[in-house]
Amino acid sequence: MANSILEVALPVPMRRVFDYLCPESLCDVINIGSRVAVSFGHRQLIGIVVATKSESEWQIDKLKPIRKLLDDEPVIDEALFTLLNWASKYYHHPIGEVLTTAIPARLRKGEANERPGLTYWQATDEGMSADLDSLKRAAKQQQLLQKLQQGRQPESLLREHYSPQIFTGLRKKAFIESLQVIPALSCDWAQHIEVSDKPFASKEQAVVISALKQQTQQFSVSLIEGVTGSGKTEVYLQAIEPILMQGVQVLVLVPEIGLTPQTVSRFQHRFQIEVGVLHSGMTDNERLSVWQRAKAGDLGIVIGTRSAVFTPFNKLGMIIIDEEHDSSYKQADGLRYHARDMAVMRAKQLNIPLLLGSATPSLESLHNARQKRYRHFQLHQRAGNALHTHFHTLDLRQQPLQFGLAPGTIKQIRHHLEQGNQVLIFLNRRGYAPALLCHECGHVELCGHCERPYTMHKQMNQLHCHHCGHSKGLPRQCSECHSKDIAPLGMGTEQLEQGIQQMFPQYSAIRIDSDTMRAKSRLNQILDDIQSGEHQLLIGTQILAKGHHFPNVTLVVVVDIDGALFSADYRSAEQLAQLITQIAGRAGRASKPGEMWLQSHHPGHPLIEDLLHNGYGHFARQLLLERQHANLPPFSYQVLIRAESAEKQAAYDFLLSLCRSFRETPLQDQATLQAIGPLPALLEKRQGRYRFQLILQSQGRAPLHEALQRQLAMMESHPLASKVRWSVDIDPQEFY
Repeated sequence: MANSILEVALPVPMRRVFDYLCPESLCDVINIGSRVAVSFGHRQLIGIVVATKSESEWQIDKLKPIRKLLDDEPVIDEALFTLLNWASKYYHHPIGEVLTTAIPARLRKGEANERPGLTYWQATDEGMSADLDSLKRAAKQQQLLQKLQQGRQPESLLREHYSPQIFTGLRKKAFIESLQVIPALSCDWAQHIEVSDKPFASKEQAVVISALKQQTQQFSVSLIEGVTGSGKTEVYLQAIEPILMQGVQVLVLVPEIGLTPQTVSRFQHRFQIEVGVLHSGMTDNERLSVWQRAKAGDLGIVIGTRSAVFTPFNKLGMIIIDEEHDSSYKQADGLRYHARDMAVMRAKQLNIPLLLGSATPSLESLHNARQKRYRHFQLHQRAGNALHTHFHTLDLRQQPLQFGLAPGTIKQIRHHLEQGNQVLIFLNRRGYAPALLCHECGHVELCGHCERPYTMHKQMNQLHCHHCGHSKGLPRQCSECHSKDIAPLGMGTEQLEQGIQQMFPQYSAIRIDSDTMRAKSRLNQILDDIQSGEHQLLIGTQILAKGHHFPNVTLVVVVDIDGALFSADYRSAEQLAQLITQIAGRAGRASKPGEMWLQSHHPGHPLIEDLLHNGYGHFARQLLLERQHANLPPFSYQVLIRAESAEKQAAYDFLLSLCRSFRETPLQDQATLQAIGPLPALLEKRQGRYRFQLILQSQGRAPLHEALQRQLAMMESHPLASKVRWSVDIDPQEFY
């Protein structure tokens, strides 16, 4: 019978599809991209139909029939299927896992593709008539009730700013109640757009906006390189306005969950329409709802993190990637895709424009711009009356330090605080101290699974391994010599916060790192408090460096940058320059001038000198020259093959045999392939497993992929493959 056999992609680590029989009653109604339930060995799996055919390489009586068809309509449409098929081939990842990655969790589990009910909150009759002044001692409860008195709100948006305790407190007072709502689908959102508070664009912004509006009907990639505070978001808003007015949808990607609320708020306020949100902090029902509504054309704007690049749309007209340089756009496990590269392919496939924005563009994007593959726009001036941040370095050599701060730094902090301003102190090391040392014998407490020092967390009275997550209680004596003379070595944000509060007791200090901000609502509450001036001293890690607007911060202090100056990773210089520039951008964003102080034992280091005196733009272009002379990306292409095993020799021998095989692989067009390794990973042991790496490098992308494709079958059938866990990373960003 014609087309009675289905090719089904399953979520298994095998680079192939599987043949199943299609029941006669379904042959005419089954669609490519639909889900089916099948038997696979002793398991029941959810697969996706990728093709139909009339013949199989296997005997018909050996094929199993599908157990059930789960969808009347495809969950993956033709355009998205084409993109995912490309991703499977480019990243050399099993097609079944690629397709499964792109659909919501509920659909992966085989649940019906029905519109889920979402939790909304509304004020009760008592809440509507309640006097808000009665809650003046509970400011957050007062704010939430005031918002709900204006109409019911989805919990997903309220959760961004209000903790569960706020809801519980108001519900106990019988002021609010929750209800389940299935939002009505309506594709007429374009008729309800009301552009509000649209400022006049500066001359620089106007030039960029005009150029972008001229190419809204065709594929192009535009890199907007704008200094921090130059108004890149305003450029986005004005560029998408004519697209939205035509009823065409827009996808906006941001690197971190913490940036989502402020971005959503700004887009909603400008256009007065609902904005869909997608990130890992949402429930499965919420993610499925946004996914379905975007596909139906019910949402004009969707803002999300990395995985939102796979969202289906009814009519997508533009993609925007904010902070395009951010490493968060690269998936670290499973399908190791880069959201920026996926967005480029999707925009090309749909023939729509893609905007990339950053104050510190990646070297890959700058190289593409210099090669005229991308259009390149620059914004040199900060918006409004804001001035550029002034940079200073402070030599730490022979300086008496208090909690890592030199006397000159402390003086600057005190001066800015006395002027009524806020100060941001950056230390990219959480915990109380990065090690616990015995002064008697010199022993450092190591994690047995990773052979790396435990980080001391004093408030929790524990030692934590930040590599594998193992923890144990804080010891009272040395585990080697049993001496009680043990003390923290080095400093983390927890210790810095304690010291800052001792030095400036009259000011409020707040620590912002992944230990104190585990709840997303907690971060948003703190950001709101910072905006209102409740805290004057902000102590934190990279969470504070990305895109936040703090108009009263006039001083940024980087406690220690020396660790990044001598890294073994060739990308470290680029990443350090991006980090310094981004952190500096938090100061002086309003009418007050800002300055940044860098503490270093190497104040004359060429990297620091070039960055501070010539700016990121010059620094990045010099770094591109270095990469070119060293034949490193983006002037060559790399593949990283990782192998790890509980047996150290097994992982090494597996990669060694691969290395020999690759070196013997003939390439077309006389292209050269370098196989470098096997080398121990920068973190050689993690979670009890030894980790090695093999780097493949070539001048051409196609020959590199050809060589890898030839070897994959051998890698899967290698005698040591069952003893090691291996993975392929195309265009690697980290060598950890």
